[in-house]
Amino acid sequence: MHVRGVAPRDSADVHGWHPQRVPHPTRQRILITGASSGLGAGMARRFAARGRDLALVARRTHLLDELRDELLAAHPGIRVVTAAMDVDDPAAVADGVPALAAELGGVDRFVANAGIGNGRPVGTGAAAVNRAVLATNVLGTHAQCEAAVELFRAQGSGHLVVISSVASVRGMQGSRTAYGASKAALNALAEGIRADLLGTGTRVTTVLPGYIETDINAGRRGPFTVDLDTGVDALVAAIEREPVRAYVPEWPWRPVSALLRVLPLPVLRRLT
Repeated sequence: MHVRGVAPRDSADVHGWHPQRVPHPTRQRILITGASSGLGAGMARRFAARGRDLALVARRTHLLDELRDELLAAHPGIRVVTAAMDVDDPAAVADGVPALAAELGGVDRFVANAGIGNGRPVGTGAAAVNRAVLATNVLGTHAQCEAAVELFRAQGSGHLVVISSVASVRGMQGSRTAYGASKAALNALAEGIRADLLGTGTRVTTVLPGYIETDINAGRRGPFTVDLDTGVDALVAAIEREPVRAYVPEWPWRPVSALLRVLPLPVLRRLT
């Protein structure tokens, strides 16, 4: 674990995409998993530019260290803590999250972003690959949520962000079957946690990104794909609003998602 920078500064859900109607405090201290590349690294850069203090975790520590150095050089007034963490190891997550919170002086927002794709069509001899997608995305995110919510319960406040996917809206074919199923499980997980925490100081946001150019979508450029910068800008803006659910980018994925829910399966199959 590496710490550099200066000391940290002191620091009614609604449905759909609308911003919450009540003021909420700035989430100064943010922990992001899967932060070594893609959406995780992009969010780290945006939040750093807004003056936030960060705890960044991933398996590829050399990329984390490079990102930490980049952020501190560009924004010397912030703190950045980095640590290796494999979300497939629930004990490591349970121990690592409170340790990072202690290093950073607390965590106000936890972004459960770590996950994998690269599934295969079911029944084609790649069961182990699909099982890995399901295990990391479901059980790994569950481990993150357990640690984050325990922390938020103890301190009486916080913001849990669960990164799902538009692929969770309906069953997806081919290489996205296991991935979409794993993300659908996260929608239910986040909603259950939200129900538990209604009326407390902790908010829960589920984010459903559409097609964004990241490693996880390599070779699967779908309709309405946006570049990484555009996707990250929309993602961070949505997280800052702290809605119950956000589609990213909002246009066209909110109406597209509504359409996907009602299309007959033969039509859906041709479109996806």
